Formats: sequence, C-alpha cells, structure tokens
Amino acid sequence: MPEAIIVEGMRKQFGSVVALEGVDFAVPTGTVLGLLGPNGAGKTTCVRVLTTILRPDAGRAEVLGINVTKDPQAVRERIGLAGQYAAVDENLTGFENLRMVGQLSHLAKPVALTRASELLERFSLVDAADRPVRTYSGGMRRRLDLAAALVHRPPVLFLDEPTTGLDPSGRQDLWHVIEDLVREGTTLLLTTQYLEEADYLADNIVVIDHGHVIAEGTSAELKAQLGATIVEVGFTDPAIAQRAQAELAGIGLCDVGAAGTMVELKVDDGARVVLDVVRALDRAQIEPTTLNVREPTLDDVFLTLTGHKAEEPASDDDEPAAAGRRRTRGAA
Repeated sequence: MPEAIIVEGMRKQFGSVVALEGVDFAVPTGTVLGLLGPNGAGKTTCVRVLTTILRPDAGRAEVLGINVTKDPQAVRERIGLAGQYAAVDENLTGFENLRMVGQLSHLAKPVALTRASELLERFSLVDAADRPVRTYSGGMRRRLDLAAALVHRPPVLFLDEPTTGLDPSGRQDLWHVIEDLVREGTTLLLTTQYLEEADYLADNIVVIDHGHVIAEGTSAELKAQLGATIVEVGFTDPAIAQRAQAELAGIGLCDVGAAGTMVELKVDDGARVVLDVVRALDRAQIEPTTLNVREPTLDDVFLTLTGHKAEEPASDDDEPAAAGRRRTRGAA
C-alpha cells in the first residue's frame, strides 16, 4: 500500500524551544494515523508543517509524493484541515460558509453550490443551512468546520483534535462521519488527547513527547507491551497503599495511582496473580477495599510512556502564539 504521508527527520525550533526533534512516521493511503501526546508535545506543530502553515527547520515531509516545502501550493490543493477551533464565519449562514470555501478552492459556481448542499445534508445541517453560524451549537460548528474541509474532496485530511469540547454523543457522531470518509478512501491524520478516540479510529498510533516519537504501533501492539492484564487493588488510606505496594512489588510491575489509594500491577497471568495478591496482603495483614482485574487501555500505555495520564484537551500550543492560527482549506 503506497504511503500518502511521509515524515523523515522533521525538526522545528522556536527560539530556544525545540518543538520537533527528528520525527519519523508514515501513513499508508486510506488509513488513519492517530498522533498522540500531551500538550506541548509537538502534535500541532507537526500538523502545521504538513499542511504548509510552517516550514520545518530540517527533515523531509511529503503529502501524496509532494514535498511540503518545495511545492506548498500543490499540497494545499490536495488536503483538508480542521483544527481545534472551528474556523467558520459566524456572520454567514452555514450554506454561505460552504459556498465561500468552494469559491476560494476555485470550484465552478454550480459545483460549489451543489457541493455545499451535499455536505449540509451529509452533516445533518440542512435545517440550519440558512441560519447565521453564530446561532449554532458547538457541535454544529464542529460539523460545519469539517464539512468546509471537505468541500474540494481532498484525498488527505488532517484533523487536529476535532472533537474538543463536544459532548460524548457529538463526539461519536463525528467518529461515524470519519469512518465513512475512510471507507471512501480518504487518508486521515488525527491528533487527539481522547485516547478512546484513537483506540476507536486509528489503524496505527504514534506517540510524541517533548518533540520525539517515543512509541509507534497499533492499539493492540501498544497495549501488549504492558502485559496482558492489570490488577487494581484499592485501599482506604494512601499510607496503607504504600505498604501494599512494598508487599506486592515482587509479583509484577507495581505502581500507586495518582489518587494515592490504588495500587496497580501489570502482569501476564491475571487469574493466577490475583491469588498471589490476596495471599501476600493476607500475610502482611493488609485488607483491601476493592480488587479489580481488567485489560490494559491506551490510558495505561500513555501513563507508562509519558509518566502521566493524558490531560483533558485544552490548547495544544506547542509553538509561540506569534505563529498564529492560520488555516488551510485547499487552494486559495
């Protein structure tokens, strides 16, 4: 399968801050890459380089075989971008926004009008088509923003934390739209801090921290690195949890959770280890309040790789504010 996106040795620095340091990854055509990392990790900088908003200091980046530095206009004609903030004109209606994007993308007027109507129907915005966008809910704006990125039918789409601020229902609605796009052959690069989003949508995942790629693989492969099972043992008091950790350290990889009252063991044989845990605690006369056995999640992977859980999505400003928030729709 040919690669729609190739990144090799990408480096970007803002003053003394190194946002990207030798990043490498590739995205096969018709697949979804989930780009994960904490705030400031370099995700948004990477997207801005690939969408020609920023120039890299070093390295090579190609989209559909086109070098993003040497021929940025050709890249812009073939990609769509929907970022963390809906970039639609609040004073125009939904239909007028999409028609305007079509015209900026150099579509013939009849084609732009037809495409606007098609996308309003696809994103369930027909009833709001003639309303000013300032009257839209956050979820409606997000859907309109994604529709605008699709007006010129780009084969490659970049979504930078597209479901930020949406409620669970709105998030799942957008997931279904993304699934449809991929089934139709669109290649997608998705940045997100909702780990269940990457788990659900991504064919492959790249984890970035402090400008470096620290892990890559499918969701299943990343989870498998942690062992097959996680045993969680809860206690009423952090001091008791610390005592329990000392007693259980010989059984498996053992950590105390952020709340201080939960001990987690990462093991390969959960059923057998539960008996070992109970026996060890009984010998030490430590009584747990809860005991739970579960499969690892991407949250566990993220915690193990970065040392903390993923933050709730906020602004991923991994570059100075002076760089601005310019947007790319396509040819303009």
